[in-house]
Amino acid sequence: MTTSDPSSGSGQPSAGSGEPAAVFRHHWLRDWRVWLGVAISVVCLWLVMRGIPIAEVAAAMERADLPLLLALSVPAYVANVVVRALRWRHLTNPIAPISRATLFRGASIGFMVNNLAPLRIGELVRSWYVARESSTSTSAILGTVVLERVVDVVTVLAIAAVALAWLGVESEETGLLREGAILTIPVALAPLFALLALRLAPDRVIAIVHFFARPFPEGMGHTLESALRRFAEGLGALSGGSHLFWIFFYSLLIWLVFSTLPLLAGTLAFGLDLGPPGRTLMTCWILLAAVGVAVALPSAPGFFGPYQLAFQAVLERFGVEPATALALGLLVWFVFWATLTLLGLIVMRSRGVRLDDLAG
Repeated sequence: MTTSDPSSGSGQPSAGSGEPAAVFRHHWLRDWRVWLGVAISVVCLWLVMRGIPIAEVAAAMERADLPLLLALSVPAYVANVVVRALRWRHLTNPIAPISRATLFRGASIGFMVNNLAPLRIGELVRSWYVARESSTSTSAILGTVVLERVVDVVTVLAIAAVALAWLGVESEETGLLREGAILTIPVALAPLFALLALRLAPDRVIAIVHFFARPFPEGMGHTLESALRRFAEGLGALSGGSHLFWIFFYSLLIWLVFSTLPLLAGTLAFGLDLGPPGRTLMTCWILLAAVGVAVALPSAPGFFGPYQLAFQAVLERFGVEPATALALGLLVWFVFWATLTLLGLIVMRSRGVRLDDLAG
């Protein structure tokens, strides 16, 4: 399968189009990044499981109210994807009018691929899918995906900051978490400033890139410049107006409601007592931020390992037994993984898209 870039004026595949066929033909066993991700997942699992009897973890899972967890979590995950599609439309509108249905399908397929393949290539696959369905530039759509991820990181850290302030930043259980959040803020803001620079002064940014690309072949510099210009198209939502309001509104809805609900469902399913409702909510927001940071690390497909480590690192500080924290992290992760993987497969089947199509 090939995808054409309308800006190129020809029917040939555009440079840097990010076609999944090329991505899936990648020789994973030779890629050091894959092995780095696997190693990080293994280390995280070792850190989580050391000293915890498996029998205690299994017993905690048996006591959990699985129907309650499913009843609250599965609709929340599906609604999360729907709202993400609504937000994505405000990011892609400066490029071209793209239907909500197309964006929903692209987001669903992207989540599924991230759960099944390494290197988070689901982001590339969903950009390719939406670009193919809407006859737009893959690089421009990918620009909106990068902007979306930056918005997510900034939103999650802001939520964590509010929760830490509510609980008391000097309290024993939140001290280390507060320090971690403070250290992460510059890391989150750096990409935002880079995107703003590319949006406001693309020629200057491209000139800087050209300077550092001089040791490489000339053709590579031209290809990079072309890709950056199309990428900058995807940052049009940063120009302001109603788009920014709706991006902000949907981001809060995604994280404060639909991403938090499965965590609250987990605490209810396991019968955890984290204090009054307000304190329980704030604890879940801190847990949400920890999970968000953890899944940003290189890892095995589906974020297995870092996801559970985030649960243990936060919940143990709030008095949850290690075996229960691990059991909760495993079950919540499995519902997340199964729901989004199944949703992506259903969307692919409804559109007659097969995994073989993505694999070329």
